[in-house]
Amino acid sequence: MTELAPYNAAVDAVLPGVRADLEDLVRIPSVSSAAFDQAELDRSAARVKEIFEASGVTDIDIITLETENGTGRPAVLAHRAGPEGAPTVLLYAHHDVQPPGDRSSWDSEPFEPVEKDGRLYGRGTADDKAGILVHAGALRALDTMGELPVSVTLFIEGEEEIGSPTFVDFLHAHRDRLEADVIIVADSTNWKVGIPSLTTSLRGLVGLEVTVDVLEHALHSGMYGGPVLDAVTAASRLIATLHDEDGSVAVEGLHTYDNAQVDYPEEQLRTDMGVPAGSQLAGRGSIASRLWTQPALAVIGLDATSVDRSSNTLIPSCRFALSLRVAPGQDPKDAHEALTKHLLDHAPFGARVTFGGLELGPAFQATESDVMETARQALADAWQAEPVDIGVGGSIPFIADLAAVFPEAKILVTGVEDPDTRAHAGNESLHLEEFRRAILAETILLSRLGR
Repeated sequence: MTELAPYNAAVDAVLPGVRADLEDLVRIPSVSSAAFDQAELDRSAARVKEIFEASGVTDIDIITLETENGTGRPAVLAHRAGPEGAPTVLLYAHHDVQPPGDRSSWDSEPFEPVEKDGRLYGRGTADDKAGILVHAGALRALDTMGELPVSVTLFIEGEEEIGSPTFVDFLHAHRDRLEADVIIVADSTNWKVGIPSLTTSLRGLVGLEVTVDVLEHALHSGMYGGPVLDAVTAASRLIATLHDEDGSVAVEGLHTYDNAQVDYPEEQLRTDMGVPAGSQLAGRGSIASRLWTQPALAVIGLDATSVDRSSNTLIPSCRFALSLRVAPGQDPKDAHEALTKHLLDHAPFGARVTFGGLELGPAFQATESDVMETARQALADAWQAEPVDIGVGGSIPFIADLAAVFPEAKILVTGVEDPDTRAHAGNESLHLEEFRRAILAETILLSRLGR
């Protein structure tokens, strides 16, 4: 019998129940956006509590934090003691999900889990309700083996998908209960199916709303068209200044570097993203650096007169939303200043440019440690493949908050997603074998951290 055989047997023994709990949790439409029924988050938190009670955890609280900025969403905070003197591991995931979006983008009901071709489809199957069940599955597997070699704290957040507005307040309010030697964040992705990853860097975020005003009121486009550009045209010209001819971000003062150690073939990117043949990729430098360590800037929303409501009128005002991903190592406040300066300096024909809706999220860069090496070996054993250290182009700002509040803790960022997961989009899905491997890896990791 190999060293891994007991772990595999234990995970296989608990897997059916773990999957059933995941499917139950997915059926709860726990969308944290204020436009949706927030009572579903209470249901979701209560179900998470039941899941961990079935995983041998008895010290569990559901906490809704009241702050100066408003009321947070329900979070589950739990603790299970291990042997005296054992390290404490904080296990993080979130039970809130993104809105389902347009029903036509789904092949099945968003909140009814459906298995097809080895994948489980449904909103939250991967992001991040699977992360919750990875933690529960590892605890159940260790119980099957007769050991819990570490003390475990569970923090299952309920507002990650809306930017974790009360996260830092929660960390400070419950710092004593959250203090840990190692923090495992199960909310990221793997290189591809069959190849696990540790996420070692994340880009930061600047979210900004921009309003372009050119007139005090609308005017007849025939009577007055010519001397003044309409607001949509002015905004379009302003937006066009944000990128160079090759598609690289053209905002002066943003950090950018190309030091990714992973070869990300263009063919793989096109497959992962669904880029049509003949479409040219934007930017310069390696593919991995364009995704992970260079800034990226996108218009993610635009308010103007709709085509159905259009008339021969000069539109006086236009508003658009920008999402700027900031390279690891740059303060998002500095990036925000660079972006607003660029927009003001490039306002066409003296158009008035104003700002609102600011959102800042710090980047993250992992620090190498023996715990990271232990995690890599656990991933390698579970997948029977060498793991890849990756960056992620998206932002998980709370990870930097964890590092700031608990600077001595070793942070590991893992996950169950893969390039076909389509988190946040229609047909979100979880690769079921990857799910099993993630539970196995965490079971092995917790066991070895206890040693």
